Amino acid sequence: MKITETKLEGVLIIELDVFNDNRGWFAEFYNKKKLADSGVQIDFVQVNHSFTKNKGTLRGLHFQNHPHAQAKLVSCIKGAILDVAVDLRKNSPTYKEWLSVELSEDNKKQLLVPRGFAHGILTLTDDAHIYYKIDNHYNKEAEGFLHYGDPELNIDWGIDNPILIERDANAPFLKDCDSNFE
Repeated sequence: MKITETKLEGVLIIELDVFNDNRGWFAEFYNKKKLADSGVQIDFVQVNHSFTKNKGTLRGLHFQNHPHAQAKLVSCIKGAILDVAVDLRKNSPTYKEWLSVELSEDNKKQLLVPRGFAHGILTLTDDAHIYYKIDNHYNKEAEGFLHYGDPELNIDWGIDNPILIERDANAPFLKDCDSNFE
């Protein structure tokens, strides 16, 4: 397992060790000890599997406010996605900065998104399956949304007209966002 730090403190790219043979391949998608040895101390409490049928679908940007904030370990187990994390921690030196990483069934990369970040994905293929662990249970009253096209963030999604649900299309810009991360 190769763990790479990014420009956003706490956001990590994880590349799995993949063992191939004539039957196929094997990889550990999660190893608590290896992560702990690298300084990552997260207890995941839930595993989610999301399916998106159409290429060009954008889910996000979403977050859970404190004290229900969530860290996520995201994998794309079928297809490919652009995974985006936005730093919403107001006291962070990278506040309002974002990072995008392609995750796919082929590259087997994962993205660790810590608490205090908005998170979104754009499907790069049809029939994308996203598998992710979270460290805190969902709380409807704590959910927050941020507009994917906020000009203050200027995220390069690589698409002009993504497929959206109404909630994401009408999400507030950062200046009107209710995030409470310090």
